[in-house]
Amino acid sequence: MGRVRIVGGVSSFVSGWAATGAALVALAAASPADAADLAPPARAPTFTSVNPETWEITLSGTLQAIPRYPGASDYTLVGYPGIDVRRSGEPRRFSAPDDNLSLTLFDTEAFRTGPTLRFVPGRYYGDDRAHLFGFRDARMAFEPGLFVEVYPVPTVRLRGEVRQGVYGHHGTVGTVAADYLLPYGRWLFSVGPRLNVGDASFARTYFGVSPIEAAINGRVVPYSPGSFYSAGLLGAVTFRQDDTWSYTAYAGYNRILGSSAESPLVDRPFGNPNQFTLGLRVDYTFKTAPLL
Repeated sequence: MGRVRIVGGVSSFVSGWAATGAALVALAAASPADAADLAPPARAPTFTSVNPETWEITLSGTLQAIPRYPGASDYTLVGYPGIDVRRSGEPRRFSAPDDNLSLTLFDTEAFRTGPTLRFVPGRYYGDDRAHLFGFRDARMAFEPGLFVEVYPVPTVRLRGEVRQGVYGHHGTVGTVAADYLLPYGRWLFSVGPRLNVGDASFARTYFGVSPIEAAINGRVVPYSPGSFYSAGLLGAVTFRQDDTWSYTAYAGYNRILGSSAESPLVDRPFGNPNQFTLGLRVDYTFKTAPLL
């Protein structure tokens, strides 16, 4: 039996890693039985459908601080909702705080896939009038695509996404992530690397400088990056108060690399290649009558 599962997230993506690392080392001796609890019960692959049974719904609210736009040196607060719908008694799948909006269509014990959607904040003159004078606006963008998740073992999640920009940019982008999961009683710790890539179209939208922009601004030179990629780390800790409430705090860091990191828009005072994320998510779970 599959499930419908939707979660919200904004990539990329702050953190105090020393405390998280110490906690992970201290908890490394946790019972293997706890780790096994992460794995959903074995079942045959099925496409998501709705059964006339009791369902559990988890409503999520997330508040996070992220760079105002890709490569920005200042930050803004954003909030967004999420929802997870599953059959009563079925374990809830792990969801990293930076997962993009996703809908699971095919779900097995070790594999799942479906469509995903990412939102990219835009860069506008009003964001930084002192430094963005003369630059065109880089509009907010939406990136629909496909995600795939694989669990080689219950405590390791591998996730990959391929997305295509619409509206704000028309480049092709992708994300590769891995998470190590460490359950301990009511607590769940997770940590793992992140890699984001983008083609020249994406890179030019957010990190390119045209000759006209350079001439009007007067403090930068023309620049055309050939690609974009960034690498980093995300860590999170979740506390489940009871069957109804749970809370997740997380922090992440990404470093812009390659030709995009050489853009004048990433150098101070225009921007910063070090991109941080800090957030908090609250989950509320309840049971409901049959959906149909």
